[in-house]
Amino acid sequence: MLRLSVVCLTFALAAGAAGCSKAATAPPAMSAPEVGIVTITTQRVAMTTELPGRTSAYLVADVRPQVSGIIQRRAFVEGSDVRAGSLLYQIERAPYEAAYQQAKASLQVAEANVPALKSRADRMKELVAIHAVGQQDHDDAAWALVRAEAGVAAAKAAVESARINLDYTPVKSPISGRIGRSAVTVGALVTAYQPVPLAVVQQLDPIYVDVTQASADILRLTRRLDAGHVTRGGAQQKTVKLLLEDGTPYPHEGTLQFRDVSVDPGTGSVILRMVFPNPDRTLLPGMFVRAIVEEGGNDHAILAPHEGVTRNMKGDPLVLVVNAEGKVEQRPIEVDRAIGTNWLVTRGLAPGDRLIVEGSQKVRPGMPVRAVPVVKSPRASVGASAPDAK
Repeated sequence: MLRLSVVCLTFALAAGAAGCSKAATAPPAMSAPEVGIVTITTQRVAMTTELPGRTSAYLVADVRPQVSGIIQRRAFVEGSDVRAGSLLYQIERAPYEAAYQQAKASLQVAEANVPALKSRADRMKELVAIHAVGQQDHDDAAWALVRAEAGVAAAKAAVESARINLDYTPVKSPISGRIGRSAVTVGALVTAYQPVPLAVVQQLDPIYVDVTQASADILRLTRRLDAGHVTRGGAQQKTVKLLLEDGTPYPHEGTLQFRDVSVDPGTGSVILRMVFPNPDRTLLPGMFVRAIVEEGGNDHAILAPHEGVTRNMKGDPLVLVVNAEGKVEQRPIEVDRAIGTNWLVTRGLAPGDRLIVEGSQKVRPGMPVRAVPVVKSPRASVGASAPDAK
């Protein structure tokens, strides 16, 4: 009996010790997780859009001969810059020189006949007055003088035509620009106004950039302007920036010239034409580029960093904010477009909201958190906006 009491006492002491050990090693209550937040503010941002397009020469001139003949000389280097009026080709001028001299001789013959016929017409006029000759003789003399004077006029026109043809034997550049490859060589026979040009001259500085914009985007912009969400930027509205085919920015700014007045029924878009300086000939006709066009400005824009916005299974954008009680709150938002590394928010966020941008993976709605500001400001990056997000 005594042995049983000792055993029971031993078990009791062991259980008490185990209980005290568990009480001493119990973990403390968990603290609120830490999240990085950005405080939402309003700011003015430029509403821009990226539009694809291609470059085209400011001026294009097809060089064609205006007289027929044999090419005697080519006076330019392919791919070089030429000036307006500079010699490009020389067509054989001997036949046209001979025709010019012949026309001048014909003019001299026609002019030599006029004095004698004029003198005869004057005498006939005096004689018919005293009835010394008949009226028919006077009329014949007068008409002979008229025909002679008309012959002189025709001869002068023939001389001018021959001179023009002679002047056309040197084929000159109609504009200043860069000339491409030559379609003919020395010794080739060319014909006046032939369909195939001898060469093409293109003015590349300045240069055109033609881009397309969907008509639906124009209607959407009009609604934003009417609602006051976007304001026109005045003179800055005509300033355009450019991204090259490899994504690098073009160093010179361009100017918006005009928007076409009709919509292409096949593509549902309109053409916008810009003019860019091209002093280094970086832009060549036919290059693919992206133009950054400013549509206007939003004076009270709310921007949310990309890392603070997620999407649900339906693709709708969501954000997590820290409310006034220090707890996580999930909100659906509406975004208009991407501007740099931020979303332009049209609904769901207000100035002063604390948007969670770091640590959102370890929290859930309703959980108390400790908000720590991060060194990040939702500023609009310089550049074009992405396509509209829904």
